[in-house]
Amino acid sequence: MKTLRVKIVAPAIATIMLLSACGDGGGSEAAPEASSEAASAELPNGMTIKEQIEARQGQLEKVGDAFKAISDQLKASTPDIAIIQEAAAAVPEATEGMADWWPEGSGPESGVETDALPAIWENMADFQEKVGNMQEAAANLNTVAQGGDIAAIGEAFKTTGGTCKACHDDYRLDD
Repeated sequence: MKTLRVKIVAPAIATIMLLSACGDGGGSEAAPEASSEAASAELPNGMTIKEQIEARQGQLEKVGDAFKAISDQLKASTPDIAIIQEAAAAVPEATEGMADWWPEGSGPESGVETDALPAIWENMADFQEKVGNMQEAAANLNTVAQGGDIAAIGEAFKTTGGTCKACHDDYRLDD
């Protein structure tokens, strides 16, 4: 059993490092505060730029919170599978519609606080592919978690973390 814990905990710790970028619990995007005119500009989806950025930050924080809950349990000597399952189920739910969270005009040029790099809008096809990869991995993590196999959950968690990192490496300021 001790060997199994090491095999689970080591990848989990590595994944935690990767996933720390998914949500930092305190506004996952930062930049200078926007002028009220820029912040109140309306996007085609009916939201203001500021509302759009705050909404995506809130959803990304939910993802970060869910990953922290899973990570904490994978590090525990006796993981609580119910906590893992609940958190894993929250990730696909929190990332529903994620591809639409970065409409044109909601980047740093708006002046609203965001760590989203201009590269998102310059390479939207690649960015959208990475978002899709994350959503697929999150759905798989949820499926695996509902099965209750801690070792398999650790692997699915690591894979999902890798999809977060792949996007953050190119498209997020603080990573």
